[in-house]
Amino acid sequence: MWSLTAAALLLFAQTTDFSAEGLKALEAKNYEAAAQLFAKAVEADPKDYSALFHLALAHSMLGKDAEAVAQYKKVLELKPGLYEAGLNLGILLLRQKQPREAAAFLEAAANKKPRELRPRLHLAQALFDAGEFPGAEQAYRAATELDPASALAQLGLAKALARQNRLDGAGPHFRRAAELDAGFKDALFELAALYEKNGQAAEAMAVYQQFPDHAAARERLGQLLVEAERPAEAIPHLEWVVSKSPSAASRLALALAYKKNKQPERALPVLQQAVEAEPANLDLRLMYGRSLRDEKKFAEAAREFLQYVRARPDSIDGWNELAAMLISLEQYPQALAALDRVSALGGETAGHLYLRAVILDRVKDYKNALAAYERFLAAGQGKNPDEEFKARQRIRVIRKELSRR
Repeated sequence: MWSLTAAALLLFAQTTDFSAEGLKALEAKNYEAAAQLFAKAVEADPKDYSALFHLALAHSMLGKDAEAVAQYKKVLELKPGLYEAGLNLGILLLRQKQPREAAAFLEAAANKKPRELRPRLHLAQALFDAGEFPGAEQAYRAATELDPASALAQLGLAKALARQNRLDGAGPHFRRAAELDAGFKDALFELAALYEKNGQAAEAMAVYQQFPDHAAARERLGQLLVEAERPAEAIPHLEWVVSKSPSAASRLALALAYKKNKQPERALPVLQQAVEAEPANLDLRLMYGRSLRDEKKFAEAAREFLQYVRARPDSIDGWNELAAMLISLEQYPQALAALDRVSALGGETAGHLYLRAVILDRVKDYKNALAAYERFLAAGQGKNPDEEFKARQRIRVIRKELSRR
């Protein structure tokens, strides 16, 4: 990591015993002993920039960055423009999350040795971390010119371009980095995510298609195909994911693909498996209940909605769904209790009043049914003409019935 060439060692080598022993300790990677020896050398001669340099180097190896920074700065005061000190100082400042200050030293080092890749890469990273993306782009371009086979330079250039919303230019460099170093292949996922963020779903899908054995990539590809209204193409990818790496998200995506492909009967068992795997996932349970409802499996749907409202007793949507299923099952007392809960939560609408009236009418509680129908008409205000017509007809019949009692 640090710059310490053979020439530098010869340049800095001193005749003092402390420095000579310190160099031996450095070479042996005994950094604690080296730091102690060079500290004594500096104490003997505070202007010995060679000892200061090696003391800073030892401290950096020990993770004592603050001490090393201060010592490298002293070296540069004693020996302005010293390449190794400036480069190491810049790297340390970069490590300490001080990219702007680091950039000044790294730029000086890069200018001093314009054919060296290392200072140019660190300068580019400093500018990137400082948010100076055009400058980072320029530095990374210079690095790629110095070494076109540097995967790190290619990836850095790709990211700098991406941060400037220039994805068309960034894409080839992301791909080149992945070609040069297999360890950078996952960076293509970053490119795909950027395409998605930029609304370029087709380009994102093209990236994900390059990972046929990667569950997360194929899952996201399947989800994007579903969103693009291409469920038939999505299904093979999502079936593969569920077989290899099942999760609530992958099963949910597969179920949605089946439903959009007009295969609801295939969606239900997948959703059931998802709920069984994650019984505490209430959103998943709600979706499963609604799917059962859509397939007119009212008893099964009611069980799911009941478990849902037990876990989320303040959910108006949940009580609405449960009430509807209980009415369909003609479990009227339980349905009225569910409607009472909706009312208590402040979610009662004209539609709820109509359902309440219908239930009371069916159980022959005509007095309360009449009141409910009248409340419905007052709340409806002509917005539900069909139901309002039926309500008026029933009001006439109920009044006649009550008058005979």
